[in-house]
Amino acid sequence: MVRQRSGRGSLALRGRTLAWGARTYVMGIVNVAPDSFSGDGAADALRAFAQRDAGADLLDVGAESTRPGHEPIDERTELERLLPVLETIRCEDERTIVSVDTFKPEVFRRAHAAGADILNSIWGLDDALLETALECDVPVVAMHNKSVALYERSVVDEVVASLDGLAQRAVARGLRPERLILDPGIGFGKLPEHNVAILASLDRIVALGFPTLVGTSRKSTIGKLTGKPVEDRVYGTAATLALAVAAGVDIVRVHDVAAARDVVAVADAIVRGWRPPGWSETLP
Repeated sequence: MVRQRSGRGSLALRGRTLAWGARTYVMGIVNVAPDSFSGDGAADALRAFAQRDAGADLLDVGAESTRPGHEPIDERTELERLLPVLETIRCEDERTIVSVDTFKPEVFRRAHAAGADILNSIWGLDDALLETALECDVPVVAMHNKSVALYERSVVDEVVASLDGLAQRAVARGLRPERLILDPGIGFGKLPEHNVAILASLDRIVALGFPTLVGTSRKSTIGKLTGKPVEDRVYGTAATLALAVAAGVDIVRVHDVAAARDVVAVADAIVRGWRPPGWSETLP
């Protein structure tokens, strides 16, 4: 089985280095789809700059809703929503790392030409997407997903095996391990009990040896557990973020960046030994 060496390397993009294992990075969600499940869709780049200014380490821009029951859109519509936002970001900000949430090869090619740095695919990494990533020479977030939430064995066993198989194939084709970020796909092709089981076993995803990402922000399982509406799930999300840090997850994808930064700062200090710049043992 493909495994990374201890010290899983780092990702160097736009003059910055994301050192895997040093701390947990916060990915700020930027929805430019009008039918986003969280109700935060915007047709301009203002949300992107707000997420950046709140402390996001990287941004994830998506132009097609992936909520349950969403209406699929064609490449042209996705690009019409996506490209103006990317172009505005890049016109004003050359340093922020930007991923694009799409599973369409041509959409990502155009997005990459407009300044996108990372491909984030909710449908794993088929041959066409892998070729696109290699052609564009970009890192990839590859998520586990299923059309129907049916599992013949333990959901955790199946997700781990699926991601491991994906990783082996991608690395064999030439994708460097430190550039392959695995996402177990909380809320995608999974029932609430499946999601809870995976969150209880994140260490098994991390143990595959690749960088990892978890996206739980405002998800319906959190609503089901807390009884809270989508706009009031910050604390429920925070619990999952702290557990993700404890399991060794490298990136958390969130709507509420400022809250997430506080969560990962404290959790990283406890779990990874991270300290903020200027840390002193003396009392203020």
